Amino acid sequence: MQPMSLLITTCVLFVGTHLLLSHPLRAGLASRLGERGFQIVYSIVAIATFILMVQAWRGMPPEPPLWAVGDGLWIAASLIVLFASILFVGSLVGNPALAAPGAEKAAAATPRGVFAITRHPMMWGFALWALAHVMVVPTPGQIILSATIAFLALAGSAGQDVKKARLMGDAWRGWAARTSFIPFARQLGGAAPWSDAMPRPHALLGGILVWLAATWAHGALGYMVAGIWRWAG
Repeated sequence: MQPMSLLITTCVLFVGTHLLLSHPLRAGLASRLGERGFQIVYSIVAIATFILMVQAWRGMPPEPPLWAVGDGLWIAASLIVLFASILFVGSLVGNPALAAPGAEKAAAATPRGVFAITRHPMMWGFALWALAHVMVVPTPGQIILSATIAFLALAGSAGQDVKKARLMGDAWRGWAARTSFIPFARQLGGAAPWSDAMPRPHALLGGILVWLAATWAHGALGYMVAGIWRWAG
């Protein structure tokens, strides 16, 4: 199989298994395997298909970039990844979308920090990460990989809205009414003050640390040097 065909096939497999296991197959498998058993199967499939996709991407031959990448794009992409890291870290605490005890209590709270930005900060973090990579690595292979990750993140968020409304009822519907899917939509529409969207200290500090560590590892592992390390020294 040609490298591009293999990459597309593994991307379809990655997205397809996620969507099937998250929605039409979930109830039946969970009833047979139990919730814990289902989570184990889901995790194994997700990790296995992700590895296949990444290996197919790494096996792509060198491709010429579709546009020139200068310092301006690198700075913009680095700031986007920093923002994505803040969204991700902030999503780990008090997130009603996570499958954890206390989701209904979290949904009753007033949206603050990253949740005032979007009710799906983790998934938007992944989508923005994908966008930043396309900006600075504009090759067909990278675009396909990044588009796959962004599509799964945002389509998964939309599906999660439907699933959470079914599972949590009015608790989730109330949370959805007080938050937005698209980042900063409520602030831009005048429905919420911008001060609510200021990230909490743990999200801000944790996001900066994750960004620094991830961009350092990018170069240390042999990939393109990213973030502030691109200009360090």
